[in-house]
Amino acid sequence: MPRFPSLPDNPHLSDVFRRFPAGMWQLCDLHDVKLRGDSPLSVAERELIAAYVSGLNACRFCFGAHSSIAEIHGMDPGLFEKLVESPTEAGVDRKLLPILAYVKKLTESPSKLVDRDAEAVFAEGWSEQALFDAVVVCALFNFMNRIVEGCGVVPTAAMTGQLRAMMEQMKGDPDTYKSFARMSGVPAS
Repeated sequence: MPRFPSLPDNPHLSDVFRRFPAGMWQLCDLHDVKLRGDSPLSVAERELIAAYVSGLNACRFCFGAHSSIAEIHGMDPGLFEKLVESPTEAGVDRKLLPILAYVKKLTESPSKLVDRDAEAVFAEGWSEQALFDAVVVCALFNFMNRIVEGCGVVPTAAMTGQLRAMMEQMKGDPDTYKSFARMSGVPAS
């Protein structure tokens, strides 16, 4: 039985959004602004951050989905196997390592962030805007991971394949997440 009796067994995120549509278009809009809008971080880098945060939270649905989306946008597919345990060993670009260290600390122990953590990001040549974008993506995926886990969304191979095909089709769409909602039948709120 699903956690929410009105949802199907093993619900997809789109099932959750269709069942509880209030605010979901605004949430998809925020995803589009922060993951597809202008940023010093590339789409692939922001999707990598989304996958990394989701992996830290052991959210298999979001980790799988956003690893796949990061790959579609140019990240090396081999990188994700070791990403959560060691971004360095996974082969993440050295310049991204302090950003990943920052979002890891923000996810696991936010009150322990110190100025030195931000300084490490800036020392790699990132701007304040890049750090802020990483912070918002981190916050957004901590939020999304709780929706997914709280509603009992567990990925299946079919679900993952379907989502990847949909995202490949939407590559380059600045409204990717609103398009996902539209294609999934989420009523506009």
